[in-house]
Amino acid sequence: MAKTMAKLQAQARKTSGNKTSRNKTLGKKGELAARSKSKAKTKPRPKQKFNISHFRAEDFRADGLRTYAQYRDLGMSKATNGLLQAHVIRLVPPCDPKVVSKRHYHDVDVQMIYVLKGWIKGEYDGQVVTMRQGGAWLQPPKIKHTVLDYSDDCELLEIVLPAEFKTVELE
Repeated sequence: MAKTMAKLQAQARKTSGNKTSRNKTLGKKGELAARSKSKAKTKPRPKQKFNISHFRAEDFRADGLRTYAQYRDLGMSKATNGLLQAHVIRLVPPCDPKVVSKRHYHDVDVQMIYVLKGWIKGEYDGQVVTMRQGGAWLQPPKIKHTVLDYSDDCELLEIVLPAEFKTVELE
């Protein structure tokens, strides 16, 4: 047993610094896989800039995704060169189920929502959930969902990756 271990250790020392032996061991497929792994690790991220967004009531806009919501862009998309989007969503009262209850999904990598004020009730792949101030949830990519109701003072912080994404209406 000791002789076998000594042989294995000697072989490992001999090949560890020798690229030719390593490539023979890996073969062409293994070499390509090792090369593509190292390239994936070195892919540069988009350059980011320092960004500050102070509250101003006049920054809420009604030109966003939903007619029942006003959006305050926090400038993160520009600061991250499209890596992520962050905005405050102020839902417009009163909640009208005929308008808000449209089933849809978002083609995103990450979507996280945090309730700043009030509450919101939604259905997510058959599960009905009411989220209140201080609550947060992660919506997995392409989860089918519907807004069911919300309080008159509902405000949300939403962070989405990437900044540009597609929303697919199902109704």
